[in-house]
Amino acid sequence: MTTQHSTVSEVMTRDVVTVGPETPFKEITSVLSSHGISAVPVADERGAPMGLVSEADLLRKQGEQPDMYGAQAAPPGWPHEKAKARAENAAGLMTAPVATAHADWPVAQAARAMDRHHVKRLVVVDESEHIVGIVSRLDLLRVFLRPDEEIRDEIRDDVLKGMLRLGGQEVQVQVHDGVVTLRGEVDKRSTAQIAERLATGVDGVVTVRPLIDYNIDDRPVKD
Repeated sequence: MTTQHSTVSEVMTRDVVTVGPETPFKEITSVLSSHGISAVPVADERGAPMGLVSEADLLRKQGEQPDMYGAQAAPPGWPHEKAKARAENAAGLMTAPVATAHADWPVAQAARAMDRHHVKRLVVVDESEHIVGIVSRLDLLRVFLRPDEEIRDEIRDDVLKGMLRLGGQEVQVQVHDGVVTLRGEVDKRSTAQIAERLATGVDGVVTVRPLIDYNIDDRPVKD
């Protein structure tokens, strides 16, 4: 039994600005500024992602410039960082390979991918590996903007009544700032555990406080 989760397609930015590998440094800076974005995907002639250029990549060049007194900045520590600081186009500036996601991924799966790759955004691609969107950390956090009433109704109607076939009196649901409290009594311990697990999986839930009593402990008996 599973609950329906928001997908990447519901939260991603679809109107994605891209640059080519030969796009000059100055033009990339202009693209970021004019569109109010902090990074831009680099796409090949087929529209497939080659890498990503971020503000941090561009700032390496500024960091290498002498200060107003003529003192030379400390050179980047790693060879690839020094190369980026001296790059003139997207091919030299970009971070590659780029971390990607698919539009049908659940938001939680995208969040795990960001954490695994230590990135702030994922380029969304279709089955042909063409860029169709981009999703950021902030986009993924939008699920936590769901109203408490909406979360409560989904847990009560879809989880407790729809999936577990529980009536309205066995378990009551309270939600405050995304924190769910389940209070009541059911027949089996396993039912209480399933209710907690399914409620935890509902979009927008911060945590679940299970206060459900049970009459029968139906855990398997160990030999």
